Amino acid sequence: MSFMLQIQPAEITDEESASTMNKVAQVSLYFWIIKICATTLGETVGDLLSMTMNVGYGLSSAILIGLFLISVVVQLMSSRFYPVLYWTVILTTSTAGTTMSDYMDRTLGFGYGKGSLILVTCLLIVMAVWHLSEKTLSVSNIQTTKAELFYWLAILFSNTLGTAFGDFLADDSGLGFLGSATLVGGLIALIALASYVTQLNRVMLFWLAFVLTRPFGATFGDLLTKSLEKGGLGLGTVGSSIILAIMFVAFVVYTTCSERRTTQETTV
Repeated sequence: MSFMLQIQPAEITDEESASTMNKVAQVSLYFWIIKICATTLGETVGDLLSMTMNVGYGLSSAILIGLFLISVVVQLMSSRFYPVLYWTVILTTSTAGTTMSDYMDRTLGFGYGKGSLILVTCLLIVMAVWHLSEKTLSVSNIQTTKAELFYWLAILFSNTLGTAFGDFLADDSGLGFLGSATLVGGLIALIALASYVTQLNRVMLFWLAFVLTRPFGATFGDLLTKSLEKGGLGLGTVGSSIILAIMFVAFVVYTTCSERRTTQETTV
């Protein structure tokens, strides 16, 4: 899963590179580990707010979308890449995606299958407009604010889609939480393998893996939180969220310190 997207940008100056290219995280093994932690934490925190605290899907979605908008505006206004800010936006897309999906599928009554189809359509539209506008879907060459906005919209829809698809696998397919997590984990492993042994487009492989990490997080989060009678481990939303939050923060801090140390070494 540590494949890198080597998409060469058009000619840009060092100043432009510093202000644009570094605003998103480099795709590496740690990127995927933190992404899975964030998506699983997003599932448990979303359920904690909407169900455990009885806030409801509608109000929870409004609150979490508001947090996402605040974090993404700060991210768009920033002049360079800040790991904590970047991963905060990823986390808010995961939590908002959880309650948005649940609101569509349960409150509005679309169901997991139809909800997934609607969200796939929305994601494809965002990517189509993005490609028409920027001539690329590369995530290693974000040179404009418009491209970054498309990037975050695609991430928001992919995380929302992943929740709906994960719930579909766990509840409607009969696979259960463990079976669904195993299936999606296997698909992610196949994509990682394809990045090494095939010439398939790396951008396409990235987005396939990115979308699939969300249902993996959704099903794994349900496996942690649901009761033993329902096929889960019975840790609950509070206990699971605390464990996942510690893991998430630990990896973000580690990668941030590693990047700073590398930067200092290269400038000496």
